[in-house]
Amino acid sequence: MDALALLTLQIDWGADEALAEQPVNRLLASCLMAPAPSAAPPSAAPPSASPTLASPIAAASPLSTPTAPSRLTPTYPPSEITASTLEEWRAGIRTFTGCALPQTATHPVLAEGDPTGGVLVIGDPPVAEDDRSGRPFSGAAGTNLDRILAALGLAREALMLAPLIPWRPPGNRPPTDAELAQCLPLLHRLIILCAPRHIVLTGILPVRALLGSASSLRRLRGNWVDLRIPGRDKPIPALPSFSLANLKTSAERRDVWYDWRLLHRSIQASKP
Repeated sequence: MDALALLTLQIDWGADEALAEQPVNRLLASCLMAPAPSAAPPSAAPPSASPTLASPIAAASPLSTPTAPSRLTPTYPPSEITASTLEEWRAGIRTFTGCALPQTATHPVLAEGDPTGGVLVIGDPPVAEDDRSGRPFSGAAGTNLDRILAALGLAREALMLAPLIPWRPPGNRPPTDAELAQCLPLLHRLIILCAPRHIVLTGILPVRALLGSASSLRRLRGNWVDLRIPGRDKPIPALPSFSLANLKTSAERRDVWYDWRLLHRSIQASKP
């Protein structure tokens, strides 16, 4: 990696200052408000070591492989997600304080589309293009999605599109397990509000976070599976598929095309 790329990565992580004598964690409000501690006198005993606060930036390397536990347990109480409409849900996203990701993102990436269309597409966590625009599927994933929909005769506006989490992790690193658990109730609430008849999960992280499965995506894709959401009695048919952002081989492109044709047939079959 050349020097310019390293500097760009540091800026993405928020490391854009090198003037202070001590590093400052901008994610902690106390660091912004509390005065700097005075130097201890020479005769004073050294203070005892305080517990290290986990930083979401240091929690995972940007080059680490995206992983998720076999079953995520939301840590942000679902009872606090009380939105009864999509507008209330969006307002709650803009003021969400359940994790540190909103403090490093440029914009929250909100779900968009037709909530009555019966189809919810859940994609990977936001990337740089999504973060700048505040819209899901803005980058390479959006280009591939638009091509697929055009070939099937479907409109983007007829679907509901949402990222797995509403904020881009710094440096496009994978979200940590803790961040996924903190944000998952927000997605659960969106699913309850939209009440889709079909859900498409594009990518390994959405599949593992929502289905709670450690199975290979290659074995899961191409089939409808039951997705159970807390607060909803009946399961929802979910279709696991590959991420639209990174279709490397012709075999993956063929499989994705098969999956979306399967969705199209299910949509046609569900029409009155």
